[in-house]
Amino acid sequence: MKQRLISDIESQMQKMLDNNQLEELHRVLTYCMHDIDISGSASSDKADTNYVDMFLAAKKIEGRSEKSLKYYQSTIEKMVQKIGKTIKHITTDDLRGYLSDYQKNNNSSKVTIDNIRRILSSFFGWLEDEDYILKSPVRRIHKVKSGKTIKETYTDEQLELMRDNCNEPRDLAMIDLLASTGMRVGEMVLLNKEDINFEERECVVFGKGDKERVVYFDARTKMHLQNYLRLRTDENNALFVSLSAPYKRLEIGGVEVRLRKIGKELGIAKVHPHKFRRTLATMAIDKGMPIEQLQQLLGHQRIDTTLQYAMVKQSNVKIAHRKYIG
Repeated sequence: MKQRLISDIESQMQKMLDNNQLEELHRVLTYCMHDIDISGSASSDKADTNYVDMFLAAKKIEGRSEKSLKYYQSTIEKMVQKIGKTIKHITTDDLRGYLSDYQKNNNSSKVTIDNIRRILSSFFGWLEDEDYILKSPVRRIHKVKSGKTIKETYTDEQLELMRDNCNEPRDLAMIDLLASTGMRVGEMVLLNKEDINFEERECVVFGKGDKERVVYFDARTKMHLQNYLRLRTDENNALFVSLSAPYKRLEIGGVEVRLRKIGKELGIAKVHPHKFRRTLATMAIDKGMPIEQLQQLLGHQRIDTTLQYAMVKQSNVKIAHRKYIG
């Protein structure tokens, strides 16, 4: 406890003193406090809890979802518990060791480790901005480089195969809506009947952080949606419901199970909702849609995220080279 107090005083004086003066300050503090008994750590533990709570409150105001907030809290608390120091005394070396051990013990990918690094960087950066610490210990821990993997998209043939073999009007409408809007499955299951504007072929969805945005669907989707709603006999206000009584609102898990079943029956590998979103992004880029417009359509805060979704086909690169260079 005594050494922590000395370190805190030295840290606060760091901006005002040069190295020689800091060494003299350390000598004086060590000498003067040699015979002083300082004990107790409850206040430090309480302060650490307060720091985390205040950080989460700040992120909540910024619009982070409850799921994200829980992930932030879990990530930060695991780190503090593992390192075994109060937050103010955690160093860059502590964090490097923690990330290295975490990757080794959990066999984690580089992407996972960089996600943890980003959360810790956000937390300690916030502490620095709010003047709770002098300097973030994550500053000198750089982004973890990972190889880019090209994620699969549906081919035109696969999309048509799924449409042609849908035995339920609901499934056909669901596939069309996902394919033509690029909305998240979590956004789709929250839609109600009155949310659909058939005249303008659009609807408002609530994305991450409860942010509203307008998405658009094509004429085929409009036709299949109207047909599905016309055949329904239930009173549920949800846009998509289960196929049997009591016709409850369809949930994310229900959509995923249904799509996997369709894919298995047709011999199409890895059929899942998010793949429709990635397919739309890739198709839009290939057809020349400006990345800023695609970013807005998909509801991404950062354009880097949009670029990760969009996979540029090599054939298009060849055509562009001939057009602009060759």
